[in-house]
Amino acid sequence: MTGTHDLTALVTSAWEAVDDPTTTRRDLSLDAIGDVLETGRLPRDEAERAAERLVALALSAEDDPVRESALHALCLATGQYRLPYRTLAPLAEHGDAFAPVLLPYVLAAVSSTHDRQALPLVQRYLRHPHPEVRAEAAGALHELRLGTACP
Repeated sequence: MTGTHDLTALVTSAWEAVDDPTTTRRDLSLDAIGDVLETGRLPRDEAERAAERLVALALSAEDDPVRESALHALCLATGQYRLPYRTLAPLAEHGDAFAPVLLPYVLAAVSSTHDRQALPLVQRYLRHPHPEVRAEAAGALHELRLGTACP
């Protein structure tokens, strides 16, 4: 069984690869981070720090495979950790910066907070021209309204 220390080392190594300008497939390193987050075995503070970095990378990366891998890893984290809205709020604030194929990840991550502050973002996408985005927005709205939405 892999211990917490080993998982932390794996995440650290993956971040080093992401930060290395010579790494050609940064998306694969992000997939490794997502795999670790999906286990739910990182300490909460480390998971939140990873989520903050994933949000920053999703907003700043220039290539869509990296942005998608960062968002996917973030969604895997939300399945195991209750991340605070403040960590994911930059995604909501810059939702229009994402290609339609990436918006379902953004909506899923933000709605996983169950925070009512996410409602304006989600409602805005109910009339999006792409049906996949509208469907994810409807699911996110359902989660926010019927879940344990926080004031």
